[in-house]
Amino acid sequence: MPHATDNRPTALLAMGPGIADRLLTDRHRTRLATLTRTDPHLVAHDLAAPTPEVAAALAEAEVLLTCWGATPLTPGVLAAAPRLRAVVHAAGSVKHHITDACWERGIAVTSAAGANALPVAEFTLAAILFAGKRVLHTARRYRELRTGHDWLAELDGAGNYRRTVGIVGASRIGRRVIELLRPFDLDVLLYDPFVDGAEAARLGVRPVPLDELCARSSVVSVHAPQLPETRHLIGAAQLAAMATGATLINTSRGSLVDEEALLAELTAGRLRAVLDVTDPELPAPDSPLYELPNVLLTPHVAGSLGGELHRMADQALDELERFTAGLPFADPVHSGSLGRSA
Repeated sequence: MPHATDNRPTALLAMGPGIADRLLTDRHRTRLATLTRTDPHLVAHDLAAPTPEVAAALAEAEVLLTCWGATPLTPGVLAAAPRLRAVVHAAGSVKHHITDACWERGIAVTSAAGANALPVAEFTLAAILFAGKRVLHTARRYRELRTGHDWLAELDGAGNYRRTVGIVGASRIGRRVIELLRPFDLDVLLYDPFVDGAEAARLGVRPVPLDELCARSSVVSVHAPQLPETRHLIGAAQLAAMATGATLINTSRGSLVDEEALLAELTAGRLRAVLDVTDPELPAPDSPLYELPNVLLTPHVAGSLGGELHRMADQALDELERFTAGLPFADPVHSGSLGRSA
């Protein structure tokens, strides 16, 4: 019998339709089949109402490899997975599918949030530098004018030399943005109530209260987690404190910004914005955000997409390899940290 000496853990893929084919290349599926006993082409889309084939695989699974669209692991789902010991999430936040029942059962959890943070930080870096150079404004004006123009006069005061950038939240992404900003001649402020002066010094930033950060920064970039206490963290008072012509960047979650107050500032032309997220996530068809010339609006694409998904798969399989070797996860998720993370 082949299983008699095969000590590899049994694994099951669990994620939304179409995700596995984007996440995993043939190389990933081969590595998955080498590390575990699994059918690398069997994907569970609904663990709450599984097909007979998925139900049989779930009953044997010791580890789930999940991604976007994974079924919440409720007590009922876990009852059908008596051997489950770990969940390896090949994406960022696990809040959608990891439930209290998982922690109560002692299931180990890891995620590829570190891998997903990289493209978000890269997107943010580009947005910060483009904001300083007033690229969105200049591109629009160039299309309109189509003739010679005194750009030095119109862009007087633009540029990124000694510009002040405010980072709201020393999250995983916020810290990566800070790291990416180091080579540039920028002054970086940080608001994060959980970061003390010594840690801020190690990061190379200056900690300040939120209102002061908004008042002093030419660009304010939001990287705090979505929590009840962070709803409308950037509200009317913070937006009013921002200097005329300043730019707000939000690649976190739309609920962190009071969108009604922001729309008032944008419609008046006082502020600029780069918004990869909104509240609601898809703005209404008649939302001014689609048409305002001082807004760069994108459909939540700062995170991993295309080939960047393979970086998350690589990290997930690295963690799965540690699990198969009996080692702890390199980047575990702890239940106690979820109250302060995305």
